[in-house]
Amino acid sequence: MPSVRGNTLGLKASQVKRLEATYRRHVRPEEVTSPELARHLSELSLETGRQIGVLINRRGDIEHVIVGDASKLELPEIGRVRAGDTRLRGLRLVHTHLKDDPLTSDDLTDLVLLRLDLVCAIVVRPEGLPGKVYLGYLDPEATGERAKYWKTEVAEDVHGLDFDPVARAEEIEAAFGRSVAGREVATEGRAILVGVSTGDRGHANASMAELKELARTAGVEVLDTFIQTRNKIDPRFVIGRGKLEELNLRAMQLFADTIIFDHDLTPSQARHIADRTELKVLDRTQLILDIFAQHAHTAEGRLQVELAQLRYRLPRLAQRDEGLSRLMGGGVGGRGPGETKLEIDRRRVRDRITMLEKRIDALSAGRQVRRQQRARHDVPVISIVGYTNAGKSTLLNHLTDSDVVVENKLFATLDPSSRRLRFPRDREVIITDTVGFIRDLPQTLVSAFRATLEELTEADLLLHVVDASDPDHPRHIEAVERILKSLGLEEVPRLLVYNKGDLLEGGVEGYVAHGTAQAREGIPISAETGEGLTELLHRVEELLWREGKSLTSGGASFQDDPHPQH
Repeated sequence: MPSVRGNTLGLKASQVKRLEATYRRHVRPEEVTSPELARHLSELSLETGRQIGVLINRRGDIEHVIVGDASKLELPEIGRVRAGDTRLRGLRLVHTHLKDDPLTSDDLTDLVLLRLDLVCAIVVRPEGLPGKVYLGYLDPEATGERAKYWKTEVAEDVHGLDFDPVARAEEIEAAFGRSVAGREVATEGRAILVGVSTGDRGHANASMAELKELARTAGVEVLDTFIQTRNKIDPRFVIGRGKLEELNLRAMQLFADTIIFDHDLTPSQARHIADRTELKVLDRTQLILDIFAQHAHTAEGRLQVELAQLRYRLPRLAQRDEGLSRLMGGGVGGRGPGETKLEIDRRRVRDRITMLEKRIDALSAGRQVRRQQRARHDVPVISIVGYTNAGKSTLLNHLTDSDVVVENKLFATLDPSSRRLRFPRDREVIITDTVGFIRDLPQTLVSAFRATLEELTEADLLLHVVDASDPDHPRHIEAVERILKSLGLEEVPRLLVYNKGDLLEGGVEGYVAHGTAQAREGIPISAETGEGLTELLHRVEELLWREGKSLTSGGASFQDDPHPQH
């Protein structure tokens, strides 16, 4: 016979036996509880001074008997509900209240988060008989962030109950199924995005908009966004335990299966949040790493992405259930529990990181040889840099008649592309499109992609492409400049290029004329239509071959047809 769960300490042996005998009772599927079961629970509850509850399946069998204290009941572990599932648990909770109180917040939270068919509270009268009955069940029609997720009913006693729990549960499941029918299936999940504002709300909103675009690029369907204003980020849950509970309720309502935080979670934060939710938990860095993994097509790109992923996950190998199988698709096997297996995982990850670093260093050596060859031939190098989705690949395609992949997504281009660009009088340059930058670019990515970013150190000129149509582009410029400085590239000549003028009212010319001093120093263009490229090429020529002397080859100054030959 199954054991009695919960607060059984201090109970008499006879009371435990009567509780265990509860498992032999049965109720009809179409009734919430039988009068006999209600009286049995009420008598035991009054005698022990504790709440007594049972979990009943849809066949009417009792699966769990639980003992609480005078004011609450803690349910046992009954398995995880698959996030985003439209089905209910198939269990209803029937328990006692020693006082004439309606369903408590704990009752309703259990109803929602455990996806119970029904919660029923029976008030125990002073003489030990069952009295008033409170019912609660999920409301599939609830909409809006602050809507209630449940409906409640009250009956004067058990005999006054006119409620079929199985039929109602099936109606709720059917309604949930209809609510998600016809929705576009998200290949990478259905997520709620979460951020915290500790000061500048505008900055938090812009960062959240960027996270939403990152999620779209990763193939995640964004169901809702949430920004909490706090003095500081909660060290355990980022947004605080209460807000996390609200987030769980909202996720249930929307059938979300993922929470994505617009912050980098510490291993401790990730662990505490995972303990409080059944949802998949990701942070900004994990999302960017996933996008990089999707867009890495070359062998070198895949090596660099794997290196970044392992460096990110190594310090998070602190939980026993986080084995190598979740890192590399394999697994160590059960060669030892606890710390022994953990150390094996860590050692193997470190060995893999060392091997990847050696292979990337070898590729970097090959790049260095090619750069030396270009230097011997006196070929100037131009590197296109900028915020992700600023139009760098579109510019490269228009200048060189290339077909580099162009998409309206973040990090659509991951692997660098180099093309020759021929100017009049047999002048040639190598022009390279590099990976896009983003604010708070994970350091693991910067380190892993150092071999690719080394190309920038050899550049004679950096074209810093800016999406002038984005209202937040001044912050984008600052983010790119910070990354360039961290790479030691602050002394490399650069030229600001304000792109996407075709998307601005009045064009980029008007923006530059009335913009900041920094804006007036830039070149307005539209890489999509070709507008402004002639002036851009003139400025490039001026910077590469000043005063009749090339920075690298000593060529003559540019005076002929400004259009390059490809």
